[in-house]
Amino acid sequence: MNGASREALASARESFNALADNTAVDAEKLAQDLAAVTALLDREVSLRRVLTDPAQAGEAKAQLATRLLSGQVGEECAELVSGLVRSRWSSSRDLVDALEELAASAELVAAQRAGALDDVEDELFRFSRIVGSDSALRAALTDKVAARAAKAQLLHSLLGGKAHPVTERLVVRLVTAPRGRSLEAGLTALSKLAAERRDRMVAVVTSAVPLSDVQKQRLGDALAGLYGRRVHLNLDVDPEILGGVQVRIGDEVINGAIAERLAEAGRRMAG
Repeated sequence: MNGASREALASARESFNALADNTAVDAEKLAQDLAAVTALLDREVSLRRVLTDPAQAGEAKAQLATRLLSGQVGEECAELVSGLVRSRWSSSRDLVDALEELAASAELVAAQRAGALDDVEDELFRFSRIVGSDSALRAALTDKVAARAAKAQLLHSLLGGKAHPVTERLVVRLVTAPRGRSLEAGLTALSKLAAERRDRMVAVVTSAVPLSDVQKQRLGDALAGLYGRRVHLNLDVDPEILGGVQVRIGDEVINGAIAERLAEAGRRMAG
């Protein structure tokens, strides 16, 4: 992407990350909704041109997107799409490319929350190697005459029960809707997204009282030293933990809350 589209994509990624950091958001549902909007705008050329028309006010385009998507997708997806169409895009296709990237990123967030992001990244790499070494398989998956359903069924037989569901969904979407890309280029792009997501760790931090800027800095530095990468802090306050902090990264919990310590002491005394 060039010019305006590059800036719009950067803004879209920031909005998406802010949304994805909220663990109350269903990442898998968001991915499905974004994929559905991607398919819609890829199919409806006139609609995506209207939504990226530089002569139209951004707010008017956002309102149009909201009306079209209301009741069809989740509120988070509708708000994200409305934000995207407010931006200026160099071409209408760039908007669809951005939505497709965000749909894949949402799938990867779902994998990250499940502690399976490393597995997904590895499976994408291994699948790309398999495709590269099996010309018959590549031909079957890239056959422009073959029905999408047939390709999806082939992938389900290859990956179902053997790869993580996120990997399977990503590959099926890529193969059944390549949007002009080669299979190799699409798999490379997905692997790159997975690597970028892996390097962005999110910690949900719950404390009895709001943390000061100094405390947040110290905690962030400590977690970065522990995990070897920058950690984004998603802060929450819960007076019921009494004191200390509870840190959750994926499925791992670092519990320093006083309430938990008291409960543990009680369990030991009872035992």
